Amino acid sequence: MKVYYVYILKCSDKTYYTGVTSNLEKRITEHSNGLVKGSYTYFRRPIELVFYCEFTNINMAIEKEKQIKKWSKAKKEALISNQYELLPNLAKKKFD
Repeated sequence: MKVYYVYILKCSDKTYYTGVTSNLEKRITEHSNGLVKGSYTYFRRPIELVFYCEFTNINMAIEKEKQIKKWSKAKKEALISNQYELLPNLAKKKFD
């Protein structure tokens, strides 16, 4: 059974990059080495892998990647630090 990974990288400018891959080790090496000059992480190296989760269905992995990419920085940091109980409240919009 093939495994797919959704991962989050912390970049040198303190931003986060979310991606999906079937070979996590290879993909992290590619980001670290700046394989693609036009990529988001190229000028934000060094990068650090701060989160990943595994899927056996590529469509579910892609769906989760797209969902996480839309999240706020605070919500991503709650996920990274395993504070799952904070996720629902961080999804709510705040109105003044």
